[in-house]
Amino acid sequence: MNIEDYKNRFDEDDAVGWLSMDEVTDKLYPGQEPKHYATVIKYMLGGEDPLDGVSIYKSNNQQEHHHFVSYGMSNLYYDTDSAESEFSGWGFEFTFRLAPFEDDNDDPKWAVSLMQNLAKYVFNSKNWFEEYHFIPANGPIRLDTETDITAIAFVEDSEMGTIDTPNGKIQFLQMVGITTSEYEQLKQNPNTNETKILLDRLKEQNPLLITDLRRK
Repeated sequence: MNIEDYKNRFDEDDAVGWLSMDEVTDKLYPGQEPKHYATVIKYMLGGEDPLDGVSIYKSNNQQEHHHFVSYGMSNLYYDTDSAESEFSGWGFEFTFRLAPFEDDNDDPKWAVSLMQNLAKYVFNSKNWFEEYHFIPANGPIRLDTETDITAIAFVEDSEMGTIDTPNGKIQFLQMVGITTSEYEQLKQNPNTNETKILLDRLKEQNPLLITDLRRK
C-alpha cells in the first residue's frame, strides 16, 4: 500500500495493526471476549514492558487449553512510515498454547510475564526470533514449579499463520515448551532442521503443540 492510499484509508486514531490481528482472532474465536492483560505504562512512554498487552482465549480445539496472543512485537498503530514496509515492527507476534495447570487456578499470568521477558530480550538485544529458533528459560518456564519444561522452541502457529497488514507482514510465532533433554539435543546440533524434526515428532501426538507442564 502506498502512503497516499494509507492516509486516505486510515487516520491517526486507528490501531491499524491491532485491527488486522483482531480479524484473525475473531474468526478463530467468534464472539469470545478474551482475558486481556494490558500494560499500564506503555514502553514508548518509559514503561518496562515492551508488549502493549496479551490476550488469552479459551480453546477447545484438540483439547481444552489457553491460547495466548501478544500485542506489541509488530506495529499496532497508525504509522505512515510502515505503509510500504515488508514487515510490521519485528515481523511477528508471540502465541502460546498451554494445557490447564492446577496451580494456575485458571489464571496463568506467569505466561504473560514469560512473553514480556522474551519481548525485552528482543528489544534490548535487537536479536529477533524466527521459526525453529530455540532458547533456554534458565530454569522451569513456570518459576518455582516442578516441571521438566525448561526451554522454548518457536514455530508458526498452525491456526493463525502469517498475515499481511497495512503496516507489513506479521507471523504468529508460537512458543512451544520443550524438556531439558530435548533442549540439550538441539544444543548439540543447533540448526533449524533439527528443531523442525523435533517439533514434527511432537506434532504426531500433539498437532497444535500445546505445552503441558506435566510432560516428561
